[in-house]
Amino acid sequence: MTLRRIAIIATICFFGMGLLVSQANAFEGEYKVGAVFSVTGRASFLGDPEKKTAEMLAEKINAAGGINGKKLELVIYDDEGDATKCNLAVKKLITRDKVCAVIGPSLSGLSLAVIPVVEKYKTPLVSCAASYKIVHNEKTGKPYKWVFKSPQSDSLAVEAIYTHLKSRGINKIAIISVTSGFGASGRSELIRLAPEHNMNIVADEKYGPKDTDMTAQLTKIKGKAPSAIINWSIGPTQVTVTRNWRDLGMAGIPLYQSHGFGSRKNIKLAAGAAEGVFCPLGACNIAELLHADHPQKNVAMDYLKSYTAKYNEPLSSFGGHSWDALQMVVKALSNVGDDKTKIRDYLENNITNFVGQHGVFNYSSNDHNGLSKDAFNIVVVKDGDWSLAD
Repeated sequence: MTLRRIAIIATICFFGMGLLVSQANAFEGEYKVGAVFSVTGRASFLGDPEKKTAEMLAEKINAAGGINGKKLELVIYDDEGDATKCNLAVKKLITRDKVCAVIGPSLSGLSLAVIPVVEKYKTPLVSCAASYKIVHNEKTGKPYKWVFKSPQSDSLAVEAIYTHLKSRGINKIAIISVTSGFGASGRSELIRLAPEHNMNIVADEKYGPKDTDMTAQLTKIKGKAPSAIINWSIGPTQVTVTRNWRDLGMAGIPLYQSHGFGSRKNIKLAAGAAEGVFCPLGACNIAELLHADHPQKNVAMDYLKSYTAKYNEPLSSFGGHSWDALQMVVKALSNVGDDKTKIRDYLENNITNFVGQHGVFNYSSNDHNGLSKDAFNIVVVKDGDWSLAD
């Protein structure tokens, strides 16, 4: 090998090493944030878009220089929809990975299960699940100190549905719900808030999370002749109820779904049966339908374009929950660093008028969800897609 060739190779190696050093020094330290989602298993329709959204945001943040010059490092575990695995994952994030905050879990039951863990280890958690019980300690009547959440509560969804029913002159209703944490919490709120909204519940049916036919329950409901039906569940059971409702010739009785229906995949899986179905959804589901002056228009459109371009799949409510949770933690990190107590205090005292995918958040010492029923829009399935309901 000639001296000239040796010199060229040495120069290339020198600059190559320089590039590696430059890349290594691009960030001065890191902020470690944990996440637990049901990426696989029975609730993958929730956890998969949540994980993808969180990873997309982290990439975007780091490409722009990180947070105050520090890299955002996400440590994500898949709990597979299992409470034991979820509990172990959260403990691992806190005690081994030394994260400063946790986002998730995806499911209400799992979020409730890990509350004792984050409270014990004094670690901020922003849940991506819906039940109001996640941020409401029934013993004290106040929020859990270290727990926040991003999805609109089931109580707010019930209020939005009841308000819409009243506007249509409907108050004779039937409810049907899944016997999971999410379904039980929603059913409880439907019953609790009914008198306040003058709703008369003439039928109350239940089914299991693995049931594949709700014809018997819907037939009983049909016999009670309600003016509307409200179904409270998530995932495949929502689609089953929709198909059974249509097959039984009950389309003349309006069907309202919970906010867990917030994925266009559900419409597709219903294969036409979902036409005319109502549900309350956040802005991220209907970004293109929002008025130009809507406060969430810009963030919702930006998320829609980024997510669909990167993953080539429809947007869902559930990824939006992850977007809101992570962005609020990032806002805290950018202002107070990764001290856990300071993050908790910042979330509680300084998340005000925060424009997210599911509403404009205003956390406080009395409210760790920070949303109202105005965070919902009532939509109806029309021509195989969402449309704003009258």
